[in-house]
Amino acid sequence: MGHDHHHHHDHHTATNQYNTAFGISVFLNLAFVVIQSIYAIQADSMSLLADAGHNLGDVLGLAFAWGANWLLTREANKRYSYGHKKTTILAALANALLLVAASAIISYESIINLMSHKTVNSTIVIVIALIGVFINAGTALLFLKGSKDDLNIKGAFVHLAADALISAGVVITGILIHFTQWNWLDPIIGLVIVFTILISTWGLLRDSVNLLLAAVPAGIDQNAVKKYLQNISGVSEVHDLHIWGLSTRENALTAHLVMPEKTLSDDDYQTINHELIHHHRIHHVTIQVEKGENPDPCGKAKTC
Repeated sequence: MGHDHHHHHDHHTATNQYNTAFGISVFLNLAFVVIQSIYAIQADSMSLLADAGHNLGDVLGLAFAWGANWLLTREANKRYSYGHKKTTILAALANALLLVAASAIISYESIINLMSHKTVNSTIVIVIALIGVFINAGTALLFLKGSKDDLNIKGAFVHLAADALISAGVVITGILIHFTQWNWLDPIIGLVIVFTILISTWGLLRDSVNLLLAAVPAGIDQNAVKKYLQNISGVSEVHDLHIWGLSTRENALTAHLVMPEKTLSDDDYQTINHELIHHHRIHHVTIQVEKGENPDPCGKAKTC
């Protein structure tokens, strides 16, 4: 077997870095939700209040993601041999579902406002929503770099970016209502924002469900991995190849290599691990070598 634990220190450092980012984001956004709710009631603005409710849901989502990210720092034990890495996938799924639920709430509030024709204090709406744009966009930037490689960090980034987009929509709505008195613009723009959020959430929801089902993680070409293993000197066949996500950041692989004439040395394993990490983003590798004297020694050659 070949096992790789390369870049463990880098992962640990990155995890602690994002724990700080989560802490800042949760604190700032929770404080803003309280302020936004107070002024929404004062302005008699259901759209601003609905935005506050959506932001509260996102704060809870960030808290889930923060907790899952912290669990990545906990060491593996006898019961959890891979640690608590899977919790990052659960958190990513929870974030996606929260965005869908928030979209449903915003849609409901938009339809109610469209039917009621309520008059709002547009000045308060503009000022508070503009503050929301800066807070959400600023905290989203804390997660921009990590969102490319970590689904959990991507979930946080999508949440905050969506919040910034919603707040920007509320600002535009407030400005237009201020000058035109067209109150129906508020719910219409709200529905447009919901559509935008659902589009951005779909990829997060799909990827997190796929990871829970042990599908090959997005961005990894299984055929390319198999081709690389088949091209290793002495390998005549590759079967029982599985690639799955241990977390939103780390991936694992198991494979059976048929090698009739030779076997793998420690240097070979080191080379394979290096190649799979740096070119295929696979961090934990387990390989079983078979001579091929038996047509199906592991009982999996025909099924996997």
